Amino acid sequence: MKQDSAEALALNILGWLVGDDDLLPTFLGSTGMDGAELRARAGEAEVLSAVLDFLMMNDEWVNRWANETQGDPMGVMRARQALPGGEQVNWT
Repeated sequence: MKQDSAEALALNILGWLVGDDDLLPTFLGSTGMDGAELRARAGEAEVLSAVLDFLMMNDEWVNRWANETQGDPMGVMRARQALPGGEQVNWT
């Protein structure tokens, strides 16, 4: 996946997350951002990476997003790998 496609997917997930009254406060609390900062920084790769990292913390959240949006749950991981800091580490 290319970075622009990964960013588009992360923005889609962010839109879904913002619409979830239960999950959004958890995300904001985990990032230390408030709603105004999230709006101001929504297009930044660092924030989009945080969105994907947050979603991937819980398989139930990934599956709920996929079911509600007809998204590909495996696409979340591929998108994260395409954004800065998401590269797989080779330990050999």
